[in-house]
Amino acid sequence: MALPFEIFVGFRYLRAKRRNRTISLNTFVSIAGITLGVAALIGTVGIMTGFKEDIQAKILGTTAHVIVQERMKENMADYDPLVDKIQTVPEVVAATPFVLRQVLLTTPSSVQGVVLRGIDPQRETQVTELAKNMSTGQLTDLLTPVTVHQAPIDDPQGEPQTVEKPGIILGKELALRLGVFPGDTINVVSPVGSISAMGMVPKIRTFAVVGLFHSGMYEYDSSLAYIELGEAQRFFNMGESVSGIEAKVTDVFRADEIARNIEHELGFSHGARDWMQMNRNLFSALKLEKTMMFLLLVLITIVASFNIVSTLTMIVTEKQKEIAILKAMGATKRSIRRIFMLNGLIIGLSGTAIGIPLGYAFLWLIERFWTFDASVYYISKIPVHVLAEDVLLVAGSAIVISFVATVHPANQAAKLEPVAALRYE
Repeated sequence: MALPFEIFVGFRYLRAKRRNRTISLNTFVSIAGITLGVAALIGTVGIMTGFKEDIQAKILGTTAHVIVQERMKENMADYDPLVDKIQTVPEVVAATPFVLRQVLLTTPSSVQGVVLRGIDPQRETQVTELAKNMSTGQLTDLLTPVTVHQAPIDDPQGEPQTVEKPGIILGKELALRLGVFPGDTINVVSPVGSISAMGMVPKIRTFAVVGLFHSGMYEYDSSLAYIELGEAQRFFNMGESVSGIEAKVTDVFRADEIARNIEHELGFSHGARDWMQMNRNLFSALKLEKTMMFLLLVLITIVASFNIVSTLTMIVTEKQKEIAILKAMGATKRSIRRIFMLNGLIIGLSGTAIGIPLGYAFLWLIERFWTFDASVYYISKIPVHVLAEDVLLVAGSAIVISFVATVHPANQAAKLEPVAALRYE
C-alpha cells in the first residue's frame, strides 16, 4: 500500500542535504528538547503522586475513613444502637466509638500537650491500621491493668508498694520527647476537673506505658496517645457517652458519598466527615503543588517548540524551489500545509516516544538507589507511582505543543507562490 505523498515528502524534508547539515542538527535538538521535557514531567509527576499516596496511606493507617459526631452536643450518648445502625449503611465495613480530648502528659523531666483517644482495642482493629503500626506491645494490652511499684503517697521515702495502673499507648516520637519506655509510668493531666473553692482543679491520673506505635507521620507519632475506652470515660467523667463514632468503608475515594449516606440514615442531629475533608488543607496543598510543578515543567516543552518553529522555517526557506514545483504539479495549499505539520508531529512524537521510557528509567534509578535514613526522614526511599492518566496528559501536552508550533511555518509554506519562487531559477 503506497503512502500519501505528503508523508513521503515530509520524511524527506527532515533529512538535510550534504551542503546544509544545520537542519538535521536543529531537528535533533528539537527532538532532544521534547524528550527532556517529557522525561522531566514524567519524573516530577510520578514523584509527586508517590508522595501524595504515601501520605494518604499513613493518614489512613491511623485515622478512620469517616467520623460521626453529634451536631448540637459535645458528647454522644446511647452510642451502641448508633454503631449498629451505621454498620447497616451500604459499603460500611465496621464502626467503633471513641473518646477524644486534649490533655497534658507529665514525667519528672518533661511535659507535653497531646491528643488522648479512648478506644475499644478489639473493635479498633476492624476500623484502623493502628494494630499494624504497633512497634512495641499490642492494642489488647490496654484491657489489662499493669502492676507497677511506686512509693506511698503519704511517705515518698517509704517502701515501694505494688499497685495496678491502667495502660496507655504512646507515639514513638512522643515517648522519645517524654523520655519514657514501655513499663514506665506517666501522669495524664486533664485541664477540666472538679470545681472547688479555689476554682477548677485539674484531674491527674497515673498510667503505665504498655506500647508504642509508629505510623510514619511525625504529626501523629508526636502528638497522639491511646487509652481504653472505659478508662477514658471514667477519667473525663463522661458516664456512658463518647465523643463520636469512627467507621471504615470499602472504597476510601467514595468516603464523602458514604458519609452523606450515613448522615441520611442517622438524621440531621448527626454529622459525618470523611478523611479527605478532615485533611483537605494538606491534600489541597499537594494538589496545587503538583499542578504548579506540571505547569512550570511544561515550559521546557514550550521552549523546545521554538526549535521546531526554527527548524521548519529553515526547511521552508531551503525547499522553496521544491515547494514551488509541487504546487506547479498540482499540490494544493492544504497538501503543502500537511507536509510541514507532519514534520512537527514527527518531531513531537519522536521526542515523546523517547521521553516516556527515559522518565520511567529516571524514576527507577531514583527509587532504587536514592535512599534515606528512615529515623531522620521517616522514609527510607522516595515513593514513586506513575498513573496512566498522568502519562497520557504529559504525552498529549507535548504532542499538542509540537503541533501548534507547526502552524506558522506550514502556513508560510502554503502561501508560497510558484512563480515568485522559480523566478530566478
